[in-house]
Amino acid sequence: MLGAKNLTQGPINRQLFNLAMPIMATSFIQMAYSLTDMAWVGRLGSESVAAVGAVGILTWMSGSIALLNKVGSEVSVGQSIGARSQEDARKFASHNITIALLISVCWGGLLFLFANPIMGLFELKAHITDNAVTYLRIVSTGLPFVFLSAAFTGIYNAAGRSKIPFYVSGTGLIMNILLDPLFIFGFGWGTVGAALATWLSEATVFFIFVYKLRGKDDLLGRFPFFVRLKKKYTRRIFKLSLPVATLNTLFAFVNMFLSRTASEQGGHIGLMAFTTGGQIEAITWNTSQDFSTGLSTFIAQNYAAGQKARVRQAWKTTLWMTAIFGTCCSLLFIFFGNEVFSIFVPEAEAYRVGGDYLRIDGYSQLFMMLEITMQGVFYGIGRTVPPAIVSITCNYMRIPVALLLVHMGLGVDAIWWAVSGTTIAKGIILTAWFVFIKKKIL
Repeated sequence: MLGAKNLTQGPINRQLFNLAMPIMATSFIQMAYSLTDMAWVGRLGSESVAAVGAVGILTWMSGSIALLNKVGSEVSVGQSIGARSQEDARKFASHNITIALLISVCWGGLLFLFANPIMGLFELKAHITDNAVTYLRIVSTGLPFVFLSAAFTGIYNAAGRSKIPFYVSGTGLIMNILLDPLFIFGFGWGTVGAALATWLSEATVFFIFVYKLRGKDDLLGRFPFFVRLKKKYTRRIFKLSLPVATLNTLFAFVNMFLSRTASEQGGHIGLMAFTTGGQIEAITWNTSQDFSTGLSTFIAQNYAAGQKARVRQAWKTTLWMTAIFGTCCSLLFIFFGNEVFSIFVPEAEAYRVGGDYLRIDGYSQLFMMLEITMQGVFYGIGRTVPPAIVSITCNYMRIPVALLLVHMGLGVDAIWWAVSGTTIAKGIILTAWFVFIKKKIL
C-alpha cells in the first residue's frame, strides 16, 4: 500500500519500539509547548501562571475534542491498511480531515465569543481574568491548525510512519522556544507574547504537514483533504472515536470544576498548583498515551489481519515498558515534588503547594500508565466503549470525593487525594475488564 508500513509481519518488539518512540517524542514535543510557556510565564509571577493555567483547562479540552479525528484516523485508517483496502484508507483519511476542520471552526468560535463568561467561572481577581480572556481569544483562533495537525498525525501513525509527525512537531517546538522569551520579555508582551508564540508555532506545524502531504509524500496516493461527507465513513469514525473524545472532554469538564474548587480553597495559588501540576504530570500521561497509541496502531493492523498471537505479545511487551517508566515517575514526584515544581514556578509558596500536589499524585502514576496502556488495547481491537465507561465513571467520582474530603477539613489537598485515588481505581478496573474478556476475543 502506497506510503504505509506493514506491521503484521516481522519482529514485534522492534516494530513496537520503532513505532512508539517517535510518537512518544512527538507527544513530548507537544507537551513542551505548554511547559515552555509555563516556564517563561512563571518568571512573571504566580498570577500570570494562574491566568495561563485557567486557559490551559480549555486548551486541554480542545485537545480532547481533537482526539476524535486523531484516534479516528489511527484506528480507521490503520484497520483499512491491515485489511489491504487502500480505497477505504484514503476515504477515511479525507473524512477525518474534513470533520476536524468543521469541529475546530465551531469550537474555536464558541471559545472566542464566550471567553469572558467562561473565564469568569474561575472567580479570579479581575486583572487575572482579563489576562486569561485575552490569552484564550488568541489561542482559540489557532485551533483549526491544532485539530488538522492532530488528524494528519493520526494518519501518519496509522501508516506506521510516526517519525514524520515527530520531525514536523519538533520544528514547531524549536520555533516556540525561540519566540517565547523574545515575545514575553524582549517585546514586553507578557502572557500575550506566550499566546502569539504558540499560535505561530502551531500554524507552522500545520503548513509543514500540508507541504509534506501535497509536495513530498505519496502517502495513500495523495488523498484529497476535504470531501463531501458520506454516511458510511462518518458513522464509522464517530463510532470508533466518539467514546474516546467524549471521555477526555468530560474529563476536562471535571477538571474545570476541580480547578474552581482549588481556587476557592487556595486562591490563585491553589488554581496555579492544580493546572501547573497537571501539566508536569503530563510527562507520565503523555508517555503512556504514546505507548498506547503505538500499541493501538500495531494491534489495529494485526487484529484486522487475524494475527491474534502478535496482539497478545504486543500487549505484554508494552505493559513492561510502561511499568518501568511509571515507577520512575512515581518515585520522582513523591520524593522530589518541590524541586520539580520550582523549575516552573520559583515562588516559595507556589512550589510548596505544587510539591504537595505532585507528591500525592505520585502514588497513582503507575496505575495511570496501566489504564492508558489498556486503552490502547481496547482501541486497537475497535472496542472503544469499555475505556470510556471506566474513565467517565471514575473521573466524575472525583467531584463527590473531593467535596467530601474538603468537608472533612483537608483543604486544597482534598482535590489532590481525589485525583490520585480515582486514577488508581481506573487502572485496576480497566485491566480487570480486559483480562475477563481476553479469552473470548484473543
